[in-house]
Amino acid sequence: MVCQADIYQTQWASLLFEWFNLHRRELPWREIARDPYKVWVSEIMLQQTKVETVKPYYENWMDTFPTLETLAAASEEDVLRQWQGLGYYSRARNLHQAVKEVVRQYDGKVPDTKQEIMSLKGIGEYTAGAILSLAYGKDEVAVDGNVLRIFARLYDIKDNVLQVAVKQKVLQLAQAQIPMGQAGKFNEALMDFGSLVCIPKHPTCPVCPLRRLCLAHQRGCEKDVPYRGEKRKVPIEYWTVGVIKQGECVLVHQRPEKGLLASMWEFPMGAGRGKNGKGALTQLLNQIGVTVDTTWELLEKRKHVFSHKIWQLGIYLIPCVHGNTNLRKEWQWLPIQAYQTVPWAGPHGKITALL
Repeated sequence: MVCQADIYQTQWASLLFEWFNLHRRELPWREIARDPYKVWVSEIMLQQTKVETVKPYYENWMDTFPTLETLAAASEEDVLRQWQGLGYYSRARNLHQAVKEVVRQYDGKVPDTKQEIMSLKGIGEYTAGAILSLAYGKDEVAVDGNVLRIFARLYDIKDNVLQVAVKQKVLQLAQAQIPMGQAGKFNEALMDFGSLVCIPKHPTCPVCPLRRLCLAHQRGCEKDVPYRGEKRKVPIEYWTVGVIKQGECVLVHQRPEKGLLASMWEFPMGAGRGKNGKGALTQLLNQIGVTVDTTWELLEKRKHVFSHKIWQLGIYLIPCVHGNTNLRKEWQWLPIQAYQTVPWAGPHGKITALL
């Protein structure tokens, strides 16, 4: 049996590196010469998004915005359109604002100090650690959800890993394990290890190179760790969505500049479902001078999950009787063939497949 002192006194990075040398994932952002901008983009994309999902988005992004300067010069609409489908659009907005700040304040060079890089919008402790270690070779640790889980199991940390004090403890434990000058490799090894071996619900302990040191495994509680507090109930909102055609155009609406899915485009929506939702949507259309038929065809029902709420959508094809052509600026009749020219809000991009 391994006592607690063993894991605290053992430098186990060499065991992790042996595993990593054999199982390192080949990813498009893992180049020999690491570009800070490319590391930055990949890390922002990977936040709350799976690696396999990110790969094509990253490659398309780099085709469109190959340098920090090209991204800084782009319009927000172009940036959001390129990001479409990844979700959490504030990530794209923050990245866009931050690279413009780098161009203005740092002559286009991503800062190489923690204080300066964390002053940029959207860059926190983890992203700063990733950029500084991977692109600049600094001995900085990058602690994300994967790393919290690994350390919580290794050291059998029972407290809520989302608490600031616990995160700080893991940060200190991880920092103490970094072999001098190899923080980048250490951080990448932890990323892969947490994605392939020390996975959330069913860790593959029999093949784990650290299992003899892992306190949670020794105590048989690895599936119960980490603890993240009580799950809160996520509210559900019901919306009735109208696909309203007039000739070869569809009616679309741009959301407000602030708030959820800010400035992105959507099909008209009425709050509620069934009779209430249809009534709310009809009232909205009347307000902008659009009259529709009473015959509505249900195209599909769709569920869209945000981090803090769930949308349940009933999507209808609705014949247009009279379409106002003098709409307010946030409304427009969009040619169906031009649907790819606007950034769509959340699930609305997928609705375009029904046109």
